[in-house]
Amino acid sequence: MSSFQRENDAAKALFRRLESAVTPIVSGEYSHHRDRAPMASRVSFTQLRLEAELERHRAECQWDKMPMIIDQMKAARFHEDDDYGTLLMAEALLEECLQDNMDLLRTSTPLTEKAHPRLSRAKGHLNTILSRGLLTPRYLNEALLLMAKVHYVQGRYRDAQGMCARVGLEELTRDEQPTYHLRLLAEAFVIKGLSLDHQTVSSVSRVRLSEREEESLSCYLRACDASLSYLQELDKTVSTPHTKTAKASLLPPVDVDLGYFLQASLQSAYLCLLQRGHLAQGAHQLRRVLRVVESRGSQSFRKSAARKLAEVLLSAVSEDSYWPPLGPPPAAWLHREGAAVFKDATYPTVKPPQRYSTDCCFCPQDVLEEAVLLLLITESMASGEAVISRLPDQAEAREASLQDANSVYDLLTIGMARRGQYGMLSECLERAMKFSFNEFHLWHQLGLSLMAAGKGVGAVSVFKECARMRPEDPSLPLLAAKVCIGQLHWFEEAEALSQSVVSMGEEAGELLPRAYLSLGLCYSLQASDATLKADRDEFHKKALRVLSKAHSLDPQDAQIAMYLALQLALVRQVSAAIEPLQAALNLRGDDLHSLHLLTLLLSAQKHHRHALDTLGLALSQHPGNFNLLFTKVKLEEVLFGPAAALRTCEEMLQQWLSRYDVSRSSETDDSSSLPMAERTEVSPGPRKPSIHLTLPNFQDTSTSLSLSGSLSPSSIAVSRLEAALSEVSDLSSVRRQGPTYIWTTLECIWLQAGELFMGDGRLKEAQFCIAEASSVSPNSYSVLLQRGRLAELRGQLDDAKGLYDEALAIHPTEERTLVQMGRLLVKTERTHLGEKVLRDAVQVHSTSHEAWSGLGEALQSRGSSQAPDCFLTALELEASCPIRPFNIIPREL
Repeated sequence: MSSFQRENDAAKALFRRLESAVTPIVSGEYSHHRDRAPMASRVSFTQLRLEAELERHRAECQWDKMPMIIDQMKAARFHEDDDYGTLLMAEALLEECLQDNMDLLRTSTPLTEKAHPRLSRAKGHLNTILSRGLLTPRYLNEALLLMAKVHYVQGRYRDAQGMCARVGLEELTRDEQPTYHLRLLAEAFVIKGLSLDHQTVSSVSRVRLSEREEESLSCYLRACDASLSYLQELDKTVSTPHTKTAKASLLPPVDVDLGYFLQASLQSAYLCLLQRGHLAQGAHQLRRVLRVVESRGSQSFRKSAARKLAEVLLSAVSEDSYWPPLGPPPAAWLHREGAAVFKDATYPTVKPPQRYSTDCCFCPQDVLEEAVLLLLITESMASGEAVISRLPDQAEAREASLQDANSVYDLLTIGMARRGQYGMLSECLERAMKFSFNEFHLWHQLGLSLMAAGKGVGAVSVFKECARMRPEDPSLPLLAAKVCIGQLHWFEEAEALSQSVVSMGEEAGELLPRAYLSLGLCYSLQASDATLKADRDEFHKKALRVLSKAHSLDPQDAQIAMYLALQLALVRQVSAAIEPLQAALNLRGDDLHSLHLLTLLLSAQKHHRHALDTLGLALSQHPGNFNLLFTKVKLEEVLFGPAAALRTCEEMLQQWLSRYDVSRSSETDDSSSLPMAERTEVSPGPRKPSIHLTLPNFQDTSTSLSLSGSLSPSSIAVSRLEAALSEVSDLSSVRRQGPTYIWTTLECIWLQAGELFMGDGRLKEAQFCIAEASSVSPNSYSVLLQRGRLAELRGQLDDAKGLYDEALAIHPTEERTLVQMGRLLVKTERTHLGEKVLRDAVQVHSTSHEAWSGLGEALQSRGSSQAPDCFLTALELEASCPIRPFNIIPREL
């Protein structure tokens, strides 16, 4: 006899002597520890401790620790009269076998006894237990469930269903049951449901098939609630252990490794609904499980459920059909899916899990808001659980966590792109970089998000890193070149990137013409920035040569043909530009820039009426385009005078106000995720009028203002001017929202109106318009230029010169400012200085007929013989001058 047994016998003898005082009698009231034979018996503290540890290990799925305790029970000769130890050994062997074959279980591949010895041993133990019949009903139920599990993993689904039918579920649902019984209950339901789904229907009865589907769904719903309750109860036992097991529970709690059947019990309900096309019921089930109080073992499941719910919302639920998270699915959805009510009302759960209270909680207002919120929570969990280690043994875990993160970030990209939240998206993707070494997809997504968010410097760096990962991909340098050209104006950098794709030759494939286009745009833009005529001419030649090469490689590319025509127009080869432009319009007759360029080419040929007709066609295709409207103003001024052009300016102001109503957007809730335009459209109820954006009219019918403004206006006109100028503060007081181009457009509209008023001799109205533009952008060189022109018209020449100086300090090479300054200096008899300024203007803007004309006037005033040549050059340039400069058409990829 071992020393352990001798000590145990001595302890029993001592307890018999002190029976009345200290020996506990364990009978019916302790049946929740272990069912005994009908005859009550005394149980030692060692047996209680071992049984409590076994229950805890079974609850926490620590199967590797059970054999040691089973051996201790055999050594102590506990349960010699039943098969309790054999049952525990069978369960441990079976669960360890299932843990090692999760991939086979997920693919529904049957396990064979020959290939899996532990499965064979477990099945042998269970057959012995069931044939001998020594177990009490409670443990017999557990043996039946384990045998059902064996039948299922071996592919005998009808036998598994039969075993589940023999289980007395009331034994597993009584009060004061151990925690692991909830796990067994969840597994019993899910095995029954999966077995029903795997069985083939022998008959063609639709009624029988429908009944089987309903039965399996009810099993899945009950299994989900039972598994969630099990995880919650497991947390309670870990945090508040039993007094008799407190000593054994001092160790830190281990993470629960959810087996295949427990994972299936959590996910099968909503997956079944979604696979059957019941999207509303599936989304409702996902929302139900996400409202369950979180537990230690449910975090991974909650992450998967949140991602799946976001996927369903983004792919299947529109803005109009969205319903709040706390409400039931709409009746129309349920009717379409063939259900009167949701299934959780039809099949009440055995033991519902505890759920969070919905009082005073945030509730999303639309489908995108809910989806993005779910994905942000999921992204936080996924990035926190990502495997960063680069060790070889962590490769599989690292790949799995990366795929998990990729799916979340792809859904985030879809959701945030719909709202234009590219800045937030780039911040999320930047957090993913810590575990994305050499992961092209996430780097590429980050580059695209940075580009869309206007973060050009970061985008170029990311695209270069992507090109390092995939040097054979020509699209990556072109994306970087696109950002360099359009956002950063890094033309030399864009040239180098484009040249790297050109050097790939035929390996660049269909992107080779685009590389030549990018290179040509770089040369064209460098020509526009060049200060020396020789450099400018050289860049123009390179641009024409490269763009012609691009057009010859791909004559069916409308954008290449249009930019070739634009380059010819920039060097004033107006007639030659018509042919490639006609080819571009044949390919894309509704292209905005092609129609606009055709309008400018017609105006350069002085066919202003045809140009206006073409512009009307462009506006019918692209209504509300401000660049087209500015050209329309110029054409109407030439054809019909300033009054008609001012009406178009008035329309532009109203269009700007309706499109970017900043005062209304500032009154809405800043916490809303809706964009500014959408918030304006859905704002209910009447509102106070927005900021005043109307052109002034200070003219008195009895008087008129001369160009010098010498006639004093009437008192009525003065009061109207003061009232109008007081309204300028309305715009400046409105908080700036939206991108910069919104306010730049408004500034240009006011300045254009002011220029028309000055041309019509209405200086008071011009002053008002310039003041409005100044309130939008007080330090703009265009505003300073117009203020200088207004001062010059009023005879305030010193003030005008000071304003021109300030404008040139901001933009030293601006054409109109140089011409105005030069002519003012000549006008004030500072001829030599004015001549120098005008020569600078001619040097920088060699195609400006106004600069050549001003230089001719300066030379003529001092009797120079070069004056006629300047006038002839001005006449030649004016003959091919468009109504607005050709470079107003953006040059970008």
